[in-house]
Amino acid sequence: MTYAAKPLHGEIAALLPRLRRFARSIVYNGEDADDLVQVAVERALNRSAQWEPGTRLDSWMFRIMKNAWIDEVRSRIRRDNIFAPEEAGEHVGDGFAEAHQQRLAIQKAISLLSEDHRMVVGLVLVDGMAYQEAADVLELPVGTLMSRLARARSALQASLSDQARTA
Repeated sequence: MTYAAKPLHGEIAALLPRLRRFARSIVYNGEDADDLVQVAVERALNRSAQWEPGTRLDSWMFRIMKNAWIDEVRSRIRRDNIFAPEEAGEHVGDGFAEAHQQRLAIQKAISLLSEDHRMVVGLVLVDGMAYQEAADVLELPVGTLMSRLARARSALQASLSDQARTA
């Protein structure tokens, strides 16, 4: 390992919580989210020569993760394989059931969003990225990102309201 690669490894390691949070916002299954983070980190390390020092490492990593997820979705479509979150049955009957039900309701509402809207929600609402940064990661104009975010928020509100009425 070269001397220049050592700081990059440390910076990538420092990003792991944010990468995992983004992965969970678009994947929902903890194991699949961890796998997505692993794929993104592996790709980044294998292509570390492509990263330009002085540019934003987090944006580069989020873009790698976004592309890895797109690859996974395409692969799943080809395999015609649908995964249901195993977490749906966890914590039934314990003291955390209500909070868990709220989390599941939010996850369900987010899962009903289109992939484009889930990515915007993951970067802006979950990770707290600025609009311009998220637009750069997703390779979109900032106006497109803002309109997708507005539509995603409206869809989330409608979905959560519907879930509350039927509960």
